[in-house]
Amino acid sequence: MKTTKTIFATLLAALMLLALTACGAKAPANAVFTLDDLPGKTIGVQLGTTGDIYASDYESEGSTIDRYSKGADAVQALKQGKVDCVIIDSEPAKVFVSKNSDLTILEEPFALEEYAICVAKENADLTANINGALATLKADGTLDSIIKNYIGDDAGKTPYVSANTDFSNGTLIMATNAEFPPYEFKEGDKITGIDVDMAQAVADSLKMELKIEDMAFDSIIAAVQSGKASIGVAGMTITEDRLKNIDFTDSYTTATQVVIVRAK
Repeated sequence: MKTTKTIFATLLAALMLLALTACGAKAPANAVFTLDDLPGKTIGVQLGTTGDIYASDYESEGSTIDRYSKGADAVQALKQGKVDCVIIDSEPAKVFVSKNSDLTILEEPFALEEYAICVAKENADLTANINGALATLKADGTLDSIIKNYIGDDAGKTPYVSANTDFSNGTLIMATNAEFPPYEFKEGDKITGIDVDMAQAVADSLKMELKIEDMAFDSIIAAVQSGKASIGVAGMTITEDRLKNIDFTDSYTTATQVVIVRAK
């Protein structure tokens, strides 16, 4: 007859074997090859993003939408086989795929969208002032230079350097979610990216000091509405639903939503 100690040891060995098997288990083969394959699939998105909004349309077609607080978490779920694909902006998608050889992006784009800065509806003067600053930054090539510093062959060659020391018009508080490279991400303790440099250039133009508040993406609009933040900048797309609660400046860039899938 086996002793209690022997039985315990046997059970422990069995549990360890199951754990090792689970860790070594391979994700299922890719089942999403075109956009036509999305109905009925499990789709990963970052909560509150336009990817989330667009993916929700597939729920009526039998799809399950798994929402994550970070795009990186959705990508990890894809690698683990918990979701069949991830809908996200093309530039973050490129970053994630470059670091994960087992992932790829469908050639067919999912949707085109315009990114803009969100401002509280009662702050029309700030919206107008930002639009004026954006027009100047577009006309003199500053905005294009900022974008090229993060995207393309010239990445890293044209960093924006703030030289403004005149903060006579106060502080511009930017609410963002620093989990969306190359638009906003962390380098050590510093938040950087296209949106950060663009907002800094806008603040410089308006003679304001830029302060950045990092938060969950789906908290940004509420922060701007409540006055906790002056603006929301986080690769944010202009949509009819968002316009019910918030105003937007003119667009500062055009982006593409894409679908990430497992490579095999």
